[in-house]
Amino acid sequence: MINLKSWFLLAILSAFLCTTLGSDAVDSVLRRLDSKQAQSVVQESAAKGVLQRLLPAHLHSFEFKIISKDLCGGRSCFRITNYKSSRRNSPEILIQGTTAVEIASGLHWYLKYKCGAHISWDKTGGVQLASVPKPGALPLVEARGVTIQRPVPWNYYQNVVTSSYSYVWWDWQRWEKEIDWMALQGINLPLAFTGQEAIWQKVFLFLPDIIQGKSYKLFDTFEQGPELCDYNITTQELNNFFGGPAFLAWARMGNLHAWGGPLSQNWLNIQLALQKRILSRMQELGMTPVLPSFSGNVPAALKKIFPSANITRLGDWNTVSGDSRWCCTFLLSPSDPLFIEIGEAFIQKQIKEYGDITDIYNCDTFNENTPPTDDPTYISSLGSAVYKAMSKANSNAVWLMQGWLFYSDSKYWKPPQMEVQFSRGSNLISLYDMALLHSVPRGKMIVLDLFADVKPIWKSSSQFYGTPYIWCMLHNFGGNIEMYGVLDAVASGPINARTSENSTMVGVGMCMEGIEHNPVVYELMPEMAFRGGKFQLQGWLKSYSRRRYGKVNDQIEAAWEILYHTIYNCTDGIAFHNTDYIVKFPDWDPSGKTGTGISGTDMSNQNRMQQLAGFQWNRRFLFSEKSSSLPKPHLWYSTEDVIKALKLFLDAGKELSGSLTYRYDLVDLTRQSLSKLANQVYLDAITAFHHEDAKALSLHSQKFLQLIKDIDKLLAADDNFLLGTWLESAKNLAMNSDETKQYEWNARTQITMWYDNAKYNQSKLHDYANKFWSGLLEAYYLPRASMYFKLLSRSLEEKVDFNLLDWRKEWIAYSNKWQESTEFYPVKAKGDALAIATVLYEKYFS
Repeated sequence: MINLKSWFLLAILSAFLCTTLGSDAVDSVLRRLDSKQAQSVVQESAAKGVLQRLLPAHLHSFEFKIISKDLCGGRSCFRITNYKSSRRNSPEILIQGTTAVEIASGLHWYLKYKCGAHISWDKTGGVQLASVPKPGALPLVEARGVTIQRPVPWNYYQNVVTSSYSYVWWDWQRWEKEIDWMALQGINLPLAFTGQEAIWQKVFLFLPDIIQGKSYKLFDTFEQGPELCDYNITTQELNNFFGGPAFLAWARMGNLHAWGGPLSQNWLNIQLALQKRILSRMQELGMTPVLPSFSGNVPAALKKIFPSANITRLGDWNTVSGDSRWCCTFLLSPSDPLFIEIGEAFIQKQIKEYGDITDIYNCDTFNENTPPTDDPTYISSLGSAVYKAMSKANSNAVWLMQGWLFYSDSKYWKPPQMEVQFSRGSNLISLYDMALLHSVPRGKMIVLDLFADVKPIWKSSSQFYGTPYIWCMLHNFGGNIEMYGVLDAVASGPINARTSENSTMVGVGMCMEGIEHNPVVYELMPEMAFRGGKFQLQGWLKSYSRRRYGKVNDQIEAAWEILYHTIYNCTDGIAFHNTDYIVKFPDWDPSGKTGTGISGTDMSNQNRMQQLAGFQWNRRFLFSEKSSSLPKPHLWYSTEDVIKALKLFLDAGKELSGSLTYRYDLVDLTRQSLSKLANQVYLDAITAFHHEDAKALSLHSQKFLQLIKDIDKLLAADDNFLLGTWLESAKNLAMNSDETKQYEWNARTQITMWYDNAKYNQSKLHDYANKFWSGLLEAYYLPRASMYFKLLSRSLEEKVDFNLLDWRKEWIAYSNKWQESTEFYPVKAKGDALAIATVLYEKYFS
């Protein structure tokens, strides 16, 4: 065995050498990417387009100009100066930038810090532009101007699952808004995964004959018909490979196949056309899109067609029964010649469809799937094959990899698997093979430290053993709606990482699983791409509250001071947040027959919750529930303090009620406060059950159910919390009745009980993507809780044991029926949110 001290010293030496070599390699990558960018006039026009869509009346108030990095010390930057001209009606402000993204970032900076404006997603309240003066009266900047350099070159955006949790039903109109938002936030390295199934269809149906030793020829049309392809993979077999629209992310990662499908040709064609518009706009703005590549995930049919190919069936990923219809995907070994050929063909097809627009490709090997062996030689060969497939199609390719596997499967990914392995049986330690991180040439891999806001890997891996990495904020799982944040870590983490000794950090990023929530977090994080040094976060928050609502308000500022120290100051390191009982109702037997009980009659809610708590992690997110243990909702702050903040918000309503951003935050804060109260009420009901107090059980269970109804009514008063919006956006993409039915089922299933279930077993993924949406609470969460409490009451009344299986049977049948149903839910808000929130505060907290 290798001496641990020697291994450590050699790892540090390796990391130092990689750091030295990696810096030059990254500079080389940046130069190549700069050469692919659109012409200056195109980028300036694209930046003007962003301005026109944001502030059409101010289109002529700003002048935009692309400048060389040489004028910014060799880095990306933007410069804001007063426009100097004696002409009448001339622009007032000149914004220069090294790309259109820098120009848009400069525009956003100016609007924030000179005009007091605020820009967030429409579904989080939208923009606050009332504070921007009229054309001709814009505030001047200081005489020397404002110059902001990026301390690191890249600002990355998206998670590989965001495309399913948030983007799946988007049309071009919504994508255009998102790309504008990205540009204003300074995002220059976005993931671009839309439409890749259409590319895979072209690859598998028209793969080069070179694989079978024939002449190399690519077909551009379906003239031969999909049944006559070189691989003899039929359309039906390919349908078995792809997932349904709402589950494509997991099919792409090799977690599942066929679930929610098949994909129609309409879907494939529309998504490919959409991707081309997305990529075109990104390129016009000077962004570098990150395209997908091949990880070895292949259709099952390939094993039949190539029986001698080294194809392994992976293990089960979160199914109830291991049903082969969607379980256990197939992995092509990196040692098989087919691996590189398929990977090369996929990249070539993308270049043919989109043009030579990027050198950066994403590939995530074994995302929540453990490799078939822990032999570092296998890991090294896999990494080498993945990169070779990229580089054969694009000699300048750079592999961008999510570093999630190093956290989610940390028991497997130890240093030898991550970096190097050494020869044994010798006193001399020799470096004889590189594993995953060093299986590609220096500077040809970038790792996303995906969860650096909570669990940074860079600190424990010698900065990824010299591999360039991007400091990322994960923040959200499943697109849940939960007010949560680690603002201190976001404000300091990237700076500390960048200024650390031998730092290999080359960017910051946002890797949330779902978007359109917590606007304060998603204003601060992208701004860190332009923050070179430490700053006063509390002062920033005070400025934020003024900009978000367009006014100075003492109650709001006091409320945000509380929120900063409570909701947005989570330091316990727990990854998964929204497990409140309303949206993730416990699947457990409270009778105590299996060993779980509640002791003590005067126990506080908090103590009861701590004693009842019993959960365990399964990979990245899943609480593996047992009938004998009650999952614990994550609570990291004083609810009493947050209720004080809510009161302050309500007190500010008279002045701010006309603000959409205020109304969104008020509804969200009221919702969260009521949801935490419901957790306590649930525990009160369980305590009453254990005391065999039927009257108290009825009282508390009815209060829990009433809370669901009241929260639903509150959410119905804001356009941004409606189930109908999600369902209608799915149906709007359909081209026929069959697609309408399929898309709605996909949409309903993802947010409720997606993936397989059995008569008495809920899906392991039930409620993972839960949502606090009006319509979903009353039609889905309310019946579930009602069934449960009814059986609890009957147990006491009839003096019989509580039967968990009876509840499961009734509840699962209801869930499946609801997923198949097609009733309409509103897409427009109803009611006065401020009035409803005030009544609910008086009802529950006064």
